[in-house]
Amino acid sequence: MRYIDDTIVMKRMKSRLRKNNGWKTVFLLATLFALLCLVILLYRIVSQGIGYLDWDFITSFASRFADRAGILPALVGSLYMMAVVAPVSIILGVATAIYLEEYAKKKKFTDFIQMNISNLAGVPSIVFGLLGLTIFARALALGTSILAAGLTMSLLILPVIIVAAQEAIRAVPNDQREASYGMGATKWQTITRVVLPSAIPGILTGSILALSRAIGETAPLVVLGIPVILQFLPDSLLSTFTALPMQIYEWAKRPQEEFLYVASAGIIVLMILLVIMNSVAIFIRNKFQKRY
Repeated sequence: MRYIDDTIVMKRMKSRLRKNNGWKTVFLLATLFALLCLVILLYRIVSQGIGYLDWDFITSFASRFADRAGILPALVGSLYMMAVVAPVSIILGVATAIYLEEYAKKKKFTDFIQMNISNLAGVPSIVFGLLGLTIFARALALGTSILAAGLTMSLLILPVIIVAAQEAIRAVPNDQREASYGMGATKWQTITRVVLPSAIPGILTGSILALSRAIGETAPLVVLGIPVILQFLPDSLLSTFTALPMQIYEWAKRPQEEFLYVASAGIIVLMILLVIMNSVAIFIRNKFQKRY
């Protein structure tokens, strides 16, 4: 007695293979299209900006002449701002994720908080700029300082870091926690010596993406009123400053064609800074992945 008709099976198998190959082609074309856009973008930026990228460009101040324009105040300002954004957002984000995953009881109020954090990750950046303008710039009288901009950017990326850290903590197997409790460790010891070291690679991956967004955002800085050109360097967190996205935006909107090339050189500097930040984070992530 035959339960399977070989002819029907072969027909269905051919249909499934054709469908599989069709979707495989669609995914391949989508990947190639994305890579092509990236290559065109990089080629255009590098070909336009490489002629203006030299040591004088890095160490000079802004100028109304394209051949004398430099990026030093914007570069220093961005580094100062990230020195505020990174510790504030990572410490607050990871602490919130630990509370929600390890301490908070699973009830409706916790779900409500979780849902709102996830929604905040999709709020447009200009809304966070208005929030920073109201709270930090005006209510706390921080004005256009590095601290006001850094705290505003921290609010912007905080939901992303919280969600990423929660996923990383949730992925740690419960067996590791139970083994730690079984050996007499307290909850805090289990979190600091078992859960966090295992979750660090995932936390760093989310933090890399979030910090990369913060250093390239322009809208919150525009709302805060951060100046586009400065002829001095900031000397404290309360100093007025400018940042790389603001400087690039200023150059890009000028009518002279030469400033478009200068803006491309500024974008190259911003991309190099991003690559350095990401490389450091990836090094730390790989180190913890090998250990745990």
